[in-house]
Amino acid sequence: MNALENIIVQRILANVRKVIVGKDNEIIDILKGILSGGHILIEDLPGLGKTTIVKALARTMDLSFSRIQFTPDLLPSDITGISIYNQKEMNFEFRPGPVFANLVLADEINRTSPKTQSALLEVMEETQVSEGAVSYQLEKPFVVLATQNPIEYEGTFNLPEAQLDRFMMKTSIGYPDKEQEMNILKNFRVRNPLDELEPAVTRQDILHLMDQVRQVEVADAINDYIVRLAEETRTSNYLTIGVSPRASLALMRLSQAQALIEGRDYVIPEDVKYNVMLCFPHRVKLSSQARGRTLTEIDVIAAIVNYVKAPR
Repeated sequence: MNALENIIVQRILANVRKVIVGKDNEIIDILKGILSGGHILIEDLPGLGKTTIVKALARTMDLSFSRIQFTPDLLPSDITGISIYNQKEMNFEFRPGPVFANLVLADEINRTSPKTQSALLEVMEETQVSEGAVSYQLEKPFVVLATQNPIEYEGTFNLPEAQLDRFMMKTSIGYPDKEQEMNILKNFRVRNPLDELEPAVTRQDILHLMDQVRQVEVADAINDYIVRLAEETRTSNYLTIGVSPRASLALMRLSQAQALIEGRDYVIPEDVKYNVMLCFPHRVKLSSQARGRTLTEIDVIAAIVNYVKAPR
């Protein structure tokens, strides 16, 4: 990474820190997903700053932003848009929905029905909306950042496997420690820092970084390591569903973004080991044997990482 990329990354991180206290790793994880051109699922309890982080990143990067509050009565057309008949012009006019933005916050996505959740499938995969015989292309970058409450909460629905697979990564924010929470109280005592946050970089800067991510070198040995990790999920006795090739590609992209942010133009095994925990667990399904031993998806993937030998 040359000086320009380093400056852009540091500006983003410094600006978001004005609002988000003590969550550098989580901010970097989400930034990696954005620079990789992937969609991000953030699962955590209410009130931990999921929405605030997304808003802070959107303002920092000067990207168009929209928020969709997912509720049980939300319709697919409320997300993608709808054609309205114009009596004056005697034709149908398409009115774009809130999905037409660079960063789309799908808030509490698992509070709506699977049918409405599925309205995002084409958009997330092909960055376009089809209305009848016409397709409308979305402007790049296009990233869906979805938040969800843990599925044990009342009134939540499991996301369909096909949609989960389209999220490049799944992460969480977690509770702040005592010092971090003290700083939050101080920062928000008089005003909300988010209201005063100004852009630190431009949309063109972000597109430049996204292009540079794809230029990061990935050796054949690293690709082989990624494939062996993926294959192990498909043969494990603890999993009934392993990861798809889409997951392997997502892991490679996240590892490239990790390398770029850390100032390298090549991927190392540690990039893969860290990002596989963001990329694989939400895509797999536990077997009865794993549930009988009270294992989680994270437990199984961690065991696979320990078992599969990394390249030197």
